[in-house]
Amino acid sequence: MAIIVKNEQQIEKMRVAGKLTADVLEMIAPHVKRGVTTDQLNQICHDFIVNEQKAIPAPLNYHGFPKSICTSLNHVICHGIPCDKKLKDGDIINIDITVIKDGFHGDSSAMFFVGKRSILAERLAQNALECLYLGIKMVKPGIHLGDIGHAIETHAHKARFSVVQEYCGHGIGEGFHEDPQVLHYGKPGTGPILKKGMTFTIEPMINAGKRHSRVLQDDWTVVTKDKSLSAQWEHTLLVTDTGVEVLTQRSDEVI
Repeated sequence: MAIIVKNEQQIEKMRVAGKLTADVLEMIAPHVKRGVTTDQLNQICHDFIVNEQKAIPAPLNYHGFPKSICTSLNHVICHGIPCDKKLKDGDIINIDITVIKDGFHGDSSAMFFVGKRSILAERLAQNALECLYLGIKMVKPGIHLGDIGHAIETHAHKARFSVVQEYCGHGIGEGFHEDPQVLHYGKPGTGPILKKGMTFTIEPMINAGKRHSRVLQDDWTVVTKDKSLSAQWEHTLLVTDTGVEVLTQRSDEVI
């Protein structure tokens, strides 16, 4: 599959889908608290996307995924399936939202803390966010994706954290997952060169322990092999003439 460079009309639709995605993450934030189940969070997001936004939750039935959002708790790296498990004090959770509006996707995820957070969890989530922002700030025409992956990996390693290598960012548009693959590790000067009109996600998955992962029997949930905490943040990005536009930036967010 070739990299799809978007035209102005497509970019405008990506902006709309991106804004709706950001709105879902802002809407769900007050609901993330002790005693709520991840299934309840899923239902609230589903109803908001379908009834309020008149849009489609992309994960639902995507290759058989059974829910409308992903909820990845503590040592779950990604693709956690919402269930009847109640959130408890000290939990950290990644909520991953993808909205389809007028045929185009917006994709973003954020970390949330339940009650009192540990110093390790705080440091890990902060480092993962710094990795994302570092990558975003590098985006402009002419940059290699390998430059971004290398910078992210270097920043995580400096804090003695590790970067998951089996899962990565991706091109996005009319397809949920398009080319290119956006690795969060790599060598400078390698990988596709960014061009104006490209849209893709950066979504580093950072582990407190080793980088290795395994998939549970449900064929979706990815966890750290050593059961260490994992954190992730994600944004959908557009390469502009001179740099980057963050299509899923939340209203309270300064990048």
